[in-house]
Amino acid sequence: MINSAAFDAADLSSCIKAYFNNIEDENQTKNKTSSGSKNEDIVNNKTIPPVSGPATLSGLAYSLGFDSRNSFWDYEQNGEFAFLLKRARLRIESVYEKKLHNQTCTGAVFALKSMGWNEKSDDKTATVPFKTLQVEVIETGVMPVASEKEIQI
Repeated sequence: MINSAAFDAADLSSCIKAYFNNIEDENQTKNKTSSGSKNEDIVNNKTIPPVSGPATLSGLAYSLGFDSRNSFWDYEQNGEFAFLLKRARLRIESVYEKKLHNQTCTGAVFALKSMGWNEKSDDKTATVPFKTLQVEVIETGVMPVASEKEIQI
């Protein structure tokens, strides 16, 4: 889908919204009833496949028509509409981040680590190496005094 010449930012934004709407619709459907069919969304004459389960990066990449997570990542880094994919990634990360408040959150921790999160603080001063400061003492000819009593006027 992304490689289509007639594809623009509005189309990509619609596809991303459709992906998340399918996820949310499925969650609402599961809570209300166990049966029912899921309709596929159509954006720019392209069918957005229905998705089951929680929002994932692989699921997003698949629904947008990417053939691998690597091609999704490459487009996210260098593509024309990279900002939209970065925002979609951030939305998925926020879902996992909310799961960290649950008692069993090991899956969310693993997912966030694979998305670049780490357990270390983001304190930038800890990674800055110390620089050596060289001090040169220059004699001025007048020696400093030890106390006020040594000053002569």
